[in-house]
Amino acid sequence: MEIIWFCIVAVMIAMYVVLDGFDIGAGITSLLVARSEEDKQKVLQSIAPVWDGNEVWLLAGGGVLYFAFPKLYASAFQGFYLPLMMVLWLLMLRGISIEFRNHLRNNLWAPFWDVIFGAASLLLAIFFGAALGNVVRGVPLDERGDFFLPLWTNFNVGVDVGILDWYTVLVGLLAACTLTMHGALWVTMKTDGGIADRSRKLGRGAWLATMVLTVLVTIATFAIQPAVMQAFQERLWGYVFPILAVAGLAGVLLYGRYPEGEVKAFLSSCLFIIGMMTSAVQGVFPNVLPAVTSPDNALTIYNASAPEYGLSVGFAWWIPGMILASGYFIFLYKRLSGKVKLGELTH
Repeated sequence: MEIIWFCIVAVMIAMYVVLDGFDIGAGITSLLVARSEEDKQKVLQSIAPVWDGNEVWLLAGGGVLYFAFPKLYASAFQGFYLPLMMVLWLLMLRGISIEFRNHLRNNLWAPFWDVIFGAASLLLAIFFGAALGNVVRGVPLDERGDFFLPLWTNFNVGVDVGILDWYTVLVGLLAACTLTMHGALWVTMKTDGGIADRSRKLGRGAWLATMVLTVLVTIATFAIQPAVMQAFQERLWGYVFPILAVAGLAGVLLYGRYPEGEVKAFLSSCLFIIGMMTSAVQGVFPNVLPAVTSPDNALTIYNASAPEYGLSVGFAWWIPGMILASGYFIFLYKRLSGKVKLGELTH
């Protein structure tokens, strides 16, 4: 059951990154390429019916993490308290900016919230990437599984680490470029006119940055966390995940050049994100939080999980819940497929 719940948590987090990732990326895209009020309205209406539903996957993933691996949940919220509060504020600012921008007709009001929306989206992408970098790199866990990290120390990777160092910042930049590409492809697929053309160009530029940073992060990961390479050597089937990521990145390049390939390009971006997330999960397994001080202090799926009986009962309830949630999302996205038109939807 521990392995099953480890896979469930990984899938739910990957689903959150794919779904909420495109509306986070749409916020970054809006900041960079939306030039008129019509452009901004098109971007907002492309995500208006789904952005808050997408964030449910974050709540569901956090709830499942608390249920299945309570020790990890407790340890992570203690050690990452400051960045988690920052992420919470960024999530709130994104929602507030979407809801508040149209409350007043003023030359300063709407542009102010547009900047907040884009900046919060960009910072959120970087922080999520840095969080993943911390999980892969490891944290200074003690014998009880407790730790605390300052926001930064000397930006070097070692025992005296902070949340931000050169490696986690590098992963954060990769996340920002990836979600910018993902969001630009979404906006391209859902809009038309000048905003779609500029989003397509932004997506190509973000693709190039994502490709370069993917190579750099991969090399850096193997250098600072030897357990990742060892995991792939012990489980050769795990190479299927980076192959999926490479195929997804190639698909974005192949299909993203032409308007008729917009949907395939976006789906390829989804495949790239899933491939990268599952590659990271495969690299740290069976750890859920590696330790930089001593490997024996690491939290694993075995020493951080809930009792077997609880996991079994929870799994029985999780299945119908996910069937309902998945059915709703499939219906919603099929219902709202196609290009958005101003005046058809409101947020």
